[in-house]
Amino acid sequence: MTPFRWTPAHVAAIAEGGYPVAPRFAAAAAPRVVPGIELWDHWPALTPAGALAAIDGGLLVIALTAPILPDPEARHAVARLRLFHRTALSWRDLGALLPPALSPGSREWAGSALLDTARRRLTLYFTAAGRPGEAAPGFDQRLFECHITLGDDLRPIDWTTPVECVVPDGEAYETALAGGGESGTIKAFRDPFHVRDQGSEWLLFAASRARAESAWNGLVGAARRDGSGWRLTAPWIDATGVTNELERPHAVVHEGALYLFWSTQRKVFAPELRHAPTGLYGVVRATGDAPWQPVNGHGLVFANPPEAPAQAYSWQVLPDLSVWSFADLVGLDRPATSLAEARRAFAGAPAPGLRLRLEGARAALVD
Repeated sequence: MTPFRWTPAHVAAIAEGGYPVAPRFAAAAAPRVVPGIELWDHWPALTPAGALAAIDGGLLVIALTAPILPDPEARHAVARLRLFHRTALSWRDLGALLPPALSPGSREWAGSALLDTARRRLTLYFTAAGRPGEAAPGFDQRLFECHITLGDDLRPIDWTTPVECVVPDGEAYETALAGGGESGTIKAFRDPFHVRDQGSEWLLFAASRARAESAWNGLVGAARRDGSGWRLTAPWIDATGVTNELERPHAVVHEGALYLFWSTQRKVFAPELRHAPTGLYGVVRATGDAPWQPVNGHGLVFANPPEAPAQAYSWQVLPDLSVWSFADLVGLDRPATSLAEARRAFAGAPAPGLRLRLEGARAALVD
């Protein structure tokens, strides 16, 4: 598959007209799921075919979590995966998804999961960040696969040893991930998402182009499963010269077309493109070998409202076209100017849900 080049010209077109904007919400609309716990990137377990995997009257949801800290950005250095059972009425906390002794990193970052409901068995793809026992949080990001057996109450009771499933090659995919060492500058090899396309199994992931001519070298990378495991392929999206990060890539099939989405923040675009808002971005292609097209002509599906530019992030479009995200800096009309202001604004909880309407290469929010 030839990578789609998301270019500066695509992003420049965002400024030429209107685009869908998510409604503003108040902090009261995003209550914490567990007292004393921050929750951000979160996703439901899907079936192997990519549908929502209903179990015991709800969905299994995996989330990044951390204790509430004075600096909300510090959560990334202590993030752990936590399991929940979500119904229409409540979230039931099922505790840590992985035992600390089994975790291959100093912390865990986002991924995806498949659920075999008959066997009550979860296949987890996730990012191990750093290394166990390191003195300070490192920037290593490795992709792992693990199988987890669930008990009658849905709590994990047995685990296989996590196996590193995809490794960057230094040719197409960058291996030096420290970048500038600050938020928005580190490079990517994270956020694995399982998808089936044209009879094949794929893992998509946020990555960075090796030996790129630009420091803004974000990719949506890909690996394909064959008889001996996962094999790196060419990336699906190349955003060199546009942005440093294409986070939480994921795909859904709708009316015979494959939609590929990712989240990007304003601050990680190349400096001349920072008119582009924090939002959900995407491309679409018909089945077969049809070329990718940017959604809405430029790639922006929808953005945070201009008067609340960081109110939500890490969107995921589900097979029913509902959209999940987490409530980030709620109520601020600009970046936080102090740690105390960021702490007051950061919600650390699921954001109110949204819903998309997709018609070919056009996307809009449903009122």
